Amino acid sequence: MRPLTFSKMDFSQSNLFGYIEDLQELTIIERPVRRSLKTPEEIERLTVDEELSDIERAVYLLSSGQDIQGTSVVANLPVLMRQNPAETLRRVLPKIREVLHVAGVEMQLTAAVSFLTVLQEESVSIHTYSHSFLHIILQNLEHRDAGVSNAWLETLLAVIEALPKETVRHEILNPLVSKAQLAQTLQSRLVSCKIMGKVANKFEAHIIKREVLPLVKSLCQDVEYEVRTCMCRQLEHIARGIGTELTKTVVLPELVELARDEGSSVRLAAFETLVNLLDMFDADDRSQTVLPLVKSFCEKSFKADESILVSLSFHLGKLCNGLYGIFTPEQHLRFLEFYKKLSTLGLQQENGHNDNQLQLQTLEQEKKYISVRKNCAYNFPAMIVFVDPKNFHLELYSIFFCLCHDPEVPVRYTMAISFFEVAKLLNSDVYTIHKELVTLLQDESLEVLDALVGHLPEILELMANRGENNGSESKLLSIPDLIPALTTAEQRAATSLKWRTHEKLLQKYACLPHIISSDQIYYRFLHRMLTIILTNNVLPVQKAAARTLCVYLRYNRKQEQRHEVIQKLIEQLGQGKSYWNRLRFLDTCEFIMELFSKSFFCKYFFLPVLELTHDPVANVRMKLCYLLPKVKSTLKIPTDKHLLQQLELCIRKLLCQEKDKDVLTIVKRTVLELDRMEISVDAEQLEKEKQQTEGRSTNINDKMFEKKRRDSKASSMLAKSINLSVPGSSSGTSAGKEEKKSKLVRSQSFSTQALHPKYSNIDKCPNKSSATGYTSSVSGMGKSCMLSFSDDSFRTHSTGSSGNAAFLSSSSSRNLFNSADQKNNGNKESQSRRMSIKNRKSNS
Repeated sequence: MRPLTFSKMDFSQSNLFGYIEDLQELTIIERPVRRSLKTPEEIERLTVDEELSDIERAVYLLSSGQDIQGTSVVANLPVLMRQNPAETLRRVLPKIREVLHVAGVEMQLTAAVSFLTVLQEESVSIHTYSHSFLHIILQNLEHRDAGVSNAWLETLLAVIEALPKETVRHEILNPLVSKAQLAQTLQSRLVSCKIMGKVANKFEAHIIKREVLPLVKSLCQDVEYEVRTCMCRQLEHIARGIGTELTKTVVLPELVELARDEGSSVRLAAFETLVNLLDMFDADDRSQTVLPLVKSFCEKSFKADESILVSLSFHLGKLCNGLYGIFTPEQHLRFLEFYKKLSTLGLQQENGHNDNQLQLQTLEQEKKYISVRKNCAYNFPAMIVFVDPKNFHLELYSIFFCLCHDPEVPVRYTMAISFFEVAKLLNSDVYTIHKELVTLLQDESLEVLDALVGHLPEILELMANRGENNGSESKLLSIPDLIPALTTAEQRAATSLKWRTHEKLLQKYACLPHIISSDQIYYRFLHRMLTIILTNNVLPVQKAAARTLCVYLRYNRKQEQRHEVIQKLIEQLGQGKSYWNRLRFLDTCEFIMELFSKSFFCKYFFLPVLELTHDPVANVRMKLCYLLPKVKSTLKIPTDKHLLQQLELCIRKLLCQEKDKDVLTIVKRTVLELDRMEISVDAEQLEKEKQQTEGRSTNINDKMFEKKRRDSKASSMLAKSINLSVPGSSSGTSAGKEEKKSKLVRSQSFSTQALHPKYSNIDKCPNKSSATGYTSSVSGMGKSCMLSFSDDSFRTHSTGSSGNAAFLSSSSSRNLFNSADQKNNGNKESQSRRMSIKNRKSNS
């Protein structure tokens, strides 16, 4: 088909027919799309009565529905079993059993998964399950499609673990004898091999010896190499089930024979099984039987049987350490050289020519060699144990260098994962691999960096504490390339699209205060974290940077640097032009409350946080409301009484002035939560204030008593003078009594005023509405915003030896004292006026 080019179209008669043909071809391509639409008749057939129950609908669809509908019912079987197991087993499961005889691959696979789900969810007892489901599973084991057969086999193997022994013996093991015969199909014999490996752990050793081992020997000598390979891989499970004695007499001879099999896959399976069973063989078996076989494998791997190279390289570490006790020095050196050869396989050949040789290699060979070197990287920690960490630099450092600089990413990735294990094994000699750490940090692949960062704090700590100069100074200070490598790694992660790697890196960089100096962190990392918070567009990355910045600030002991960072956080985030920055400021404050003391937060961040109650963006105010309970939890009474008043004021303004419905809902909910919170009490400060208050009260009482004594003395002298000047005058006597009574009332008024402030408010609240808390304010929001909050708007409770204590805000306390003073002053004036009137009357 010619491409349609509309820029220079030639509409001559010769070309016009060509365009028409192209358009006809396009219509032919579109026809299948039109045919895929359902006709009204097809839609009618797919329509089901909505009034049918789930069970009735399932039975109907399985009986007369299409395949896709039946598959849907089978997939929904676990749900039906949970809802109505009895009816599902009685009506639905028999239909599924009938349909599976003629079902396609999709329904078969779906059924295998559904049956396994029912077993895992334990919707019915295991007895009911084996009675209802087991026969269906066994019937479909030998399906002609290998994928379907394997799916049912996986389900059966899971069922075997849950079934009782007797059921397994009668329903599975007994029929296995006939299915394992040579006359059966290849698929049937393969299934029998896997089932025997599973049931070996189900029965006692004598039952396995009598009923299973004869079948095992028969299948190990099967004419098909697939069966011999499959049975060989199950010998490990059978050996675990029968114990060491039978393994030595029965399993080991079979493995030796299979290791010499003509099929490479059979030999490979025998080798891997031998390695996995090393712990079950004694020293004689290892030295006389296993070691010669392993040496033969190693010799043939480079010459005639490269197929086992990948497997050999993968198991070499386990093999070397498993046979370590029986190696002679010569054998030890031979296996070490063999490992070194595998570690550089494909990079250089024996004749020394590598570039031309690599060009001649086939693609399959290159992939195989990459896998071998990757497996060598995986086994590197095991090989350090094999040669002893003390000999690392002499024996293995060159291989370590090559693997860390390997041209293929999978090899370097595996080395990055293994780096922490290598560092632990080297212990005090860990400084010898610091250059490779820098190399992997600067690797061009972010996958390598991501693998290394996983244990970066532990690696750096090992290098700092166990370096060459194991003194007070960090060893890392003598590695000039480390800090540039760390900064370069972060910048490369920041410029990539893999933000999860960047987030992970920033989280791990929080360990740096334990590794390098505060000045290095301040100049090379701290400001970078602030820049990420301000400029990065990925929220998890910003939060990770914010938390790491808070950790840096926590360990920074220079006040000038601390104040500078705090000021930047408040100005650039808390007061930033972008609402996104102000949201990140609240996130940062949350981390500060987590990492710092309560007093630190209250001193520097409490008021800047409350300023965001006036923020023009509703999302900021909403996030602030969610944060307010944590903010209140930082307060201590009575030290932070003024901050508590500010918090009350902000809540009042939000309740009165908030116009956004969502924010107002959150405000009301937050108010209720704040009202239930308990504020911590500063016991030391409370005791000091109590002593000061008691001291002031005692001084006032002493002064009032002295004044009362002087007034009484003056009153008595005045009465005597009146009696002397007007003898026998009844009016003078009554005037003296009134004067004495007036002064007594005045002294009582002073005594009342001198009560302790804690009790001076009793029955003297100037406004009854002021005793209401946040809750009454919320309920009255719809009517008026003329709110009156009492001192106990935030009730504080302290449970201790002194009992409960309630603290009032200073503003409310002043109102109450002022009210009491006004009343006392009024009493004084009224008493003096009454005295003057009575004196006039008596004089007249």
